[in-house]
Amino acid sequence: MGSQEKKQGKKELDIIGRIPNWGWLLISFLTAMVLWFWLSINETTARSFPFVPEVFASLQTMIQRGVLWQDFSSSMISVILGFALGFVTSVPVAFLMAWYRPVRYVVEPWIQFIRNIPPLAYVPLVVISAGVGRKPQVIVIWMATFLIMTVTIYQGVRNVDNTLIKAARVLGAKDKDIFIKVIFPATTPFIVTAVRLGVSVALTTLIAAESTGAIAGLGMRIRSLNNSFEVAPMLLYIIIIGIIGITSEKIIKYLERKFTGWQETRNE
Repeated sequence: MGSQEKKQGKKELDIIGRIPNWGWLLISFLTAMVLWFWLSINETTARSFPFVPEVFASLQTMIQRGVLWQDFSSSMISVILGFALGFVTSVPVAFLMAWYRPVRYVVEPWIQFIRNIPPLAYVPLVVISAGVGRKPQVIVIWMATFLIMTVTIYQGVRNVDNTLIKAARVLGAKDKDIFIKVIFPATTPFIVTAVRLGVSVALTTLIAAESTGAIAGLGMRIRSLNNSFEVAPMLLYIIIIGIIGITSEKIIKYLERKFTGWQETRNE
């Protein structure tokens, strides 16, 4: 019986192995389309999930209104500025926290404290201090991305093999040399992971960021369409945010292969 089960399992693995990556992508897409179609005809969910033709028709509607490109570009500017600022500030803070104990003792508790607060909670405070418009959007996205990237990079630096650092010191390396030649290369996979998480958080924080009195933006438009019960264009905007996210993920994975190609990865 055990032998038959092993043969059956091996046969299944062979069948799975013969399916190319594009085949799995097609299967995944068709599965999603079937589920979407079912939601569009189900009495309970039909109003919330109009099917593909209606959503595509709303694309033309938003273009005719002259708001689609304006919303997209506005959101991308805020996301890119907020993420870039978050990355630039998180790297030195994470390294300082991991390397110098006084910095860690002072800064880490506050990072852990603020990290658990949803962005919507401190949006009003940001608006009061920074006003409305682009600036508070960038600040909110910066705060969210800074916190998650700092924690991720910090953990990466803390996980660097101490033997490498000791060996570098024995060979006469100074702190600057250890940072550049030992710690930074060893932490690169964590930095890439931090970038991936930061992009994801920037996009998920977008709606909260654009509740700061924005006059354009994907998140702002979703709230506006929700108020007018225009479900199809609202779903369209949600899909656009998802497409931006998955495109960013593919770009980051490409960069990850370029910069951390020496890492062993599991493909199965």
